[in-house]
Amino acid sequence: MLTIDSLMSFFFQMFACAKTLYISDTDKRKHFRLLLHLFHSGGQEIGTFNSRLIKVISKPSQKRQSMKNADLCISSGSKVSLFNRLRSQTVSTRYLAVEDGAFVASARQWTAFTVTLAAHSEYTVCDSYICYGCVVQLVCTDSGVALPPMVIRKVNKQHACLDVDEPVSQLHKCAFQFRDSNHMYLCLSNEKIIQFQASPCPKESNKVLLNDGSCWTIIGTEVVEYTFSENLTSHPTTISPVPVINGLELNGGGHVAMLELHGENFSPHLKVWFGNMQAETMFRSSRSLLCVVPDVSIMSGEWRWMRQPITVPLSLIRLDGLIYRSSYSFTYTPEHSAPPQANGTAERTADSDSLIDTIHLEFTRFVSTKILSSTAVFNIDKKCFLSSKSAY
Repeated sequence: MLTIDSLMSFFFQMFACAKTLYISDTDKRKHFRLLLHLFHSGGQEIGTFNSRLIKVISKPSQKRQSMKNADLCISSGSKVSLFNRLRSQTVSTRYLAVEDGAFVASARQWTAFTVTLAAHSEYTVCDSYICYGCVVQLVCTDSGVALPPMVIRKVNKQHACLDVDEPVSQLHKCAFQFRDSNHMYLCLSNEKIIQFQASPCPKESNKVLLNDGSCWTIIGTEVVEYTFSENLTSHPTTISPVPVINGLELNGGGHVAMLELHGENFSPHLKVWFGNMQAETMFRSSRSLLCVVPDVSIMSGEWRWMRQPITVPLSLIRLDGLIYRSSYSFTYTPEHSAPPQANGTAERTADSDSLIDTIHLEFTRFVSTKILSSTAVFNIDKKCFLSSKSAY
């Protein structure tokens, strides 16, 4: 059961936030998905959008973590969210968030952060998993604003443990000590984020005493972005299922290059487009499309005089005109080869007047840092975002 908070906000600001998720004790599923059904105000269906798999975690593990439980461990480069719950009261939950370029403690919405190991961490980490005692950095995936490097510490009964080096696990309570500081920790005070001076524990030298605002719970997050647009001559009735490209594989080269697309929700009604040029497309399965890479001469009639690479976006267009843009692009790069010379010393440069002999083909993926800090939103430019945290 999922309840939506601030429904009026959804209509006026195109934003909605799901605050409560209830999972019955009798439900034994370990994973589930969120389904977002969107409709126009007149009742016409827009489509159905799926989140990624969400792992159900009933409670944090109390055992010492190891790499055997890798599915629960936090890896470097993954996205996480942090929240603080004063006196274990749900109504007092505050999330670490970024608003207007500043770090705040928000009661309304959470922000996803990329957690990475600092370059000069003192600890050796197996398989790039985050371990207690490591120096980490938190970077907002939306704005790129980052906190200074901090040492992550395990929290036990409001004490930061200084000698624990086990992997960080989902829903663990942890604290963040600013590196090279005298036990200064990341802390919240009402809606503000401040530094808290921890005090030494009189009986245990390997621990320091924290306050409630310095104890954070860490959880992994995911985001799904759906992008689509209509052309000027058609108005498709249903958007979904939205095809998603997860990877590309280039085979061959020159005039016989083939590009295979791997992903989800492919259909025979889709065509691959290189910029504004349609490619000959073959449907293989719901997870695979194959297309012929258009010759560079179609992109540029004077390609033999080309001195700069040509990069075009990759898109999928349905037969009814619906456009699904992707984060991938394709690049045609000129390659110069010098003719054999008698003395073997002459070379051809990129800015010479010689003709191009070959074209190098490659694809790249644009990695967007944009993420919305909500469970389900749909904004005005027809991008659908679904972001989620593990359920607990």
